Amino acid sequence: RFSADVPGSVTMSAEMGRLADATCGFRDGMLCLVGRAGQFGTRFAVLLSMTSDGGEVKEGGGKLLVENSNAVTLLLSCGTDFAGADPVEEALRIMHKAKDKSLDDLRSSHISSHEELFGRVSLELGKEVSDSEELATDERLEKVRQGGEDTALVATFFDYGRYLLIASSRPHHDGNSLPANQQGIWNCSLTPPWNSDFHTNINIQMNYWHAETCSLPECHEPLFNWMRTLAANGERTASAHYGCRGWVAHHISDPWGFSVPGDGAGCGLWPTGGAWLCDHLWEHYMFSGDIDFLRDTAWPMISGACRFFLDFLVEDSSGRLLCGPSLSPENSYRLPDGKKGKLCMGPAMDNQILRELFAHALECAEVLGEEAPILDEMRSALPRLPPDRIGSDGRLLEWADEYGEIEPGHRHVSHLWAVFPGSQITNRDTPELADACRRVIAERLRHGGAHTGWSAAWLINLLAHLDDPEGAHSMLLKMLRKCTHPNLFDNHPPFQIDGNFGAASGITEMLLQSSPGCLHVLPALPASWSDGYFRGLRCRGGVTVSAKWRSRRLQYLSLFSPREQTVSLRIGCKPDHLKIPLDKCSVFELDQDTMDTLGEV
Repeated sequence: RFSADVPGSVTMSAEMGRLADATCGFRDGMLCLVGRAGQFGTRFAVLLSMTSDGGEVKEGGGKLLVENSNAVTLLLSCGTDFAGADPVEEALRIMHKAKDKSLDDLRSSHISSHEELFGRVSLELGKEVSDSEELATDERLEKVRQGGEDTALVATFFDYGRYLLIASSRPHHDGNSLPANQQGIWNCSLTPPWNSDFHTNINIQMNYWHAETCSLPECHEPLFNWMRTLAANGERTASAHYGCRGWVAHHISDPWGFSVPGDGAGCGLWPTGGAWLCDHLWEHYMFSGDIDFLRDTAWPMISGACRFFLDFLVEDSSGRLLCGPSLSPENSYRLPDGKKGKLCMGPAMDNQILRELFAHALECAEVLGEEAPILDEMRSALPRLPPDRIGSDGRLLEWADEYGEIEPGHRHVSHLWAVFPGSQITNRDTPELADACRRVIAERLRHGGAHTGWSAAWLINLLAHLDDPEGAHSMLLKMLRKCTHPNLFDNHPPFQIDGNFGAASGITEMLLQSSPGCLHVLPALPASWSDGYFRGLRCRGGVTVSAKWRSRRLQYLSLFSPREQTVSLRIGCKPDHLKIPLDKCSVFELDQDTMDTLGEV
């Protein structure tokens, strides 16, 4: 909406164009840009409508023109043939819906739609508004780059990660929405980095790490819808490429569910991308308790992924089941004779992913009362997967054998999957393995690791789960100082959105962690976050948590549960657990005496 404080003073023109593969004309008094993404790509159409208050809109020279108007409103709509529609007709349908509403109605419906999701969670870090908050965002970021700290900017960075997911991964009424890709929806190039595709060896998964914890389960739905297409294609790939049952997906995909190996054997011959995605199905159930989702969506894909690996795994001379040929994503090793290798059998990450895949499948079957013969195959295979092992230098092994590293500061830390997003390695249950993981991180960082935005974001989450709040905070500051553009977009480099999403997840995991029946509040609170407040973060079991603390002392804690359950509550670094019975749809508030007894968290 363009307007001025002097009547009749708005004179303007509007035109549309594209760098290639599109032409612009007129349709029903509107500009109409039509084209195709290359010779064989998606067809698209964009309509631009101009309406004037007090002036006449004209067509001329391929533009819409207006002179001496009081105010001008532009409406823009888009359509594609991705879901089989005619692009122009789809753009017209949307345009007519928009024209039926006033400008105020359009704005208010947009705001309310966004606020319904964004307003579920809030975060404050610090007691008072700092002087830096009076500066523009890029100026505040620059002060952090120069060595300063700005806890309010951290809260803004967290909010930004939630905003970006809401804006790029919303479920549509027709079910044809797509998940956020490598750039979310903010690609400005005809030849974008990584083709704006879906990388399943961490990137698309990282995009959704904060969907459940930040109370945005609806934003997870486009990922699940796309996975149905991926799994259907993956069945053909499993049969044609490997002669296996079930379905499989490798490390790159696209909106049409590309599932075959691609991008060269050194990256592409990695068969556990689909299995990792299945972890998101299980997590959605753990947070929601939605049995219908578990039965209709999760179980078919989880059991299908299990079927593939039950056929694909290879028995070695000791009776173990190895996943391969495979690799540890994008990394390579040095053989004793000096040669470089990438392909392998039984890399640590695959073993970790498959342990959780089979375990989740068995739990899923128990909940649903499934009694399929495949369950006996899973029970037999699960204990034969190789365990995690520690090398001679005290670090967790990335491969089945202890090879030399070619790139000791590599950006991927794939063999730490069991710490996060997995849950097999913890300080409390597996302290030796946890220490071996810390040694991996220390060595990677010593050699310049975490030099990309998403890699630094992954380490925030890992260090939070390894009970290292200062390490997690240091990695967050590194992201802001080294891997963040002035508009707060993640800088891989170049721009890649998973770092934004991974950072939002990391901040969440510093404030709240959970496992089934267990909540850990403020598990990795750094010294500089001595005061703060959060509202609306979610845990497994569907519990919504809000907390306030001052000088590292808890002042308020509330839990809201959608169902009756008893949870084990741990606060800060305290080793003790509190057993809290929660009633259905009621708020539990921790009493003041208990908070006083806790002291510093």
